[in-house]
Amino acid sequence: MKAFAALIDRLIYTRSRNSKLALIADYLKHTPDPDRGWVIAALTESFDFPAVKSAMVRTLLATRVDEELFRLSRHFVGDTAETAALLWPEPNTPLPFRGGVGVGVAGQRDADDPTPSPSPEGEGGLTVSQAVEALSSATRATAPAILASLLDRLDADGRYALLKLALGGMRVGVSARLAKQAFAQAFDVPVDDVEELWHAIPPPYTLLFAWGEGQAERPDLADVAFFRPFMLAHPLEDATVDLADYAAEWKWDGIRVQIVHGGGQTRIYSRGGEEISAAFPELVAAFDQDAVIDGELLVRGDAQGGEAASFNALQQRLGRKTVSKKMLADYPAFVRVYDLLAVDGNDLRPLPWTERRRQLEAFVPRLADSHFDLSQVIEAADFDDLGERRAGARDAAIEGVMLKRRDAPYIAGRRAGLWYKWKRDPLTADCVMMYAQRGNGRRASFYSDYTFGCWSDDGELLPVGKAYSGFTDEELKWLDKFVRDYTVGRFGPVREVEKSLVLEVAFDSIHASKRHKSGLAMRFPRIARIRRDKPAEEADRIATLQAMVT
Repeated sequence: MKAFAALIDRLIYTRSRNSKLALIADYLKHTPDPDRGWVIAALTESFDFPAVKSAMVRTLLATRVDEELFRLSRHFVGDTAETAALLWPEPNTPLPFRGGVGVGVAGQRDADDPTPSPSPEGEGGLTVSQAVEALSSATRATAPAILASLLDRLDADGRYALLKLALGGMRVGVSARLAKQAFAQAFDVPVDDVEELWHAIPPPYTLLFAWGEGQAERPDLADVAFFRPFMLAHPLEDATVDLADYAAEWKWDGIRVQIVHGGGQTRIYSRGGEEISAAFPELVAAFDQDAVIDGELLVRGDAQGGEAASFNALQQRLGRKTVSKKMLADYPAFVRVYDLLAVDGNDLRPLPWTERRRQLEAFVPRLADSHFDLSQVIEAADFDDLGERRAGARDAAIEGVMLKRRDAPYIAGRRAGLWYKWKRDPLTADCVMMYAQRGNGRRASFYSDYTFGCWSDDGELLPVGKAYSGFTDEELKWLDKFVRDYTVGRFGPVREVEKSLVLEVAFDSIHASKRHKSGLAMRFPRIARIRRDKPAEEADRIATLQAMVT
C-alpha cells in the first residue's frame, strides 16, 4: 500500500504528461502481480465496490471524529477521501466521548464490536490486493467494520490511497488512454494492442502483464466480443478541405458506441471502452450478426419511429443497470451506423473509407431497421455549400459535420488530416450568476462551479444551467473573489451570491426539461465571457432561450 500511496502522491504534484507516464511505467515494472493490476484498474476507474460509498464513509467517520469538525474540514478540503484520511485517529488515540457511550481507544473495541483489531504488522502488512479482496467481500452491513479495520492499519497517506481505491474518483490527471500508453511504454509493446486486450481481460490483468513481459503469447480474442479503439477526429478550425478528397456526414448529438458480436455474445461499448450493454438490452437482442459497427446511439423523437430526439431524451437511458418496459417504450433507442470495422471474421480497418463504406451499405440491410439505420453522406456542391448546410442545421440532434478522408483506413486515436469534426457555432446567452460551489482536486480551494439563471416574464430569476469551464486561471481567481465578497446566503457547500454579475454562457443546444424549474436544460454550457459591463437586469429572458429550443 505504501508504494501505491507514494505513486498517487507523486502523480498529484506532477503536471508533465511525460513525467506521469514515466511514474506509472516504473510502478508497473517494479510492482508484483496482482497489486499492479488492481492499481492500474483503480487509476482508470475500471472497477468499484458497491458496498463502499461516500455516505458510508461519512457515517463511519462520525463514530471517530466530531461531526461538525468533519463538516467544516470537508467544506474546506473539498474531498471526502482526503478529509477522512487526515481526520481518522491514529491507533491508540483516545476517541471522543459520545452521549454516555465510552468508545475508549482507537484500535481497542468492545467485545461485541465486529471491527477487526489492527494488524500488528502495521501498514507493511497490507497490500493493495488484500484491500481489494476485503472490500470486494463487503456487504452494506459489514463494510463499515471492514473499512475501519483497514484504515486502522495505515498512516494518513495510506488511508488516502485506500479511500481513493475504495471510492474511485482518483483525480490525479491520469486518463485511461494515458494509463494504456504507460503500460505500452513500460513493456515496449504497441499501445493499440494494449487497448484491444485491456477491455477483453478483467482486472487485475494478469494475462495482460504476462504478455507484456514476454512470458506468454498474446491472448487469443477470437471468441471474445472485444473492444476496438475508436478512430477520432481533429477539430476543423480556420481551414477548408476538398470534398473530392473528403466525405461529409452529419455529426449527431448522441453518444458514440461500438457494437460487437463475437463468441456467441453481443456487447455495446462507449467511446472510452466501458461496456453499457445492460442499459440497451433491445439493441443487444437486435444485433446478431458476426460484425463490429461504429455508430451514434440516439433515441427516437417519438415512439412511432420518428427522427432522432435531443440528447436530453437519451440521458434518460444512460447509466441504468436495468431498464423498465415503460422506459423502453418512452425512449426507444437506435443506432445510426457510421462505419463497419469487421464482418464475417474479416477485419476491415486497414481498408480505405470508400471500401468500408461500400461494404457498410451492403451490410446495414442485414440489421433490423427498427433499431439501426445508415448515416447518410451529405451531398454538397463544394465546401462553401457544405458550410451553408452546416450553418442552417439546428436539428435537435445535430452537432455539426464530420469530414472523413476517402482513402483513410480506420486508425485508432487521432491522426492529423484523416478525420475532422466541424461543429456548428455555439449558441450564447447572457445569464446572471446565482449560486457557486467549490470544485474538486486542485480547484478544491476555489468557488469554480457556477449556477446561473435568466429572467422570467414576471421578473423572477430562474436557473437555466451550471458551468465550471471556459474561464482562465486569472478569471477563476476573480470569480472566486466575487463569490466570497458577495455571498448573501449559505446552504451547506453552496453559496448564494448577490444577483449582480452577468456571465455570457456558450452552449451547444438547449432543450425542454421537466426536471428544471425554468423548463430548460442546456447542452455543454461553459463560460464564454464575464460581462462586468452589463447590468443584471439586462440579462436574457427565459422566453429568449425558449425560442432556441430544438
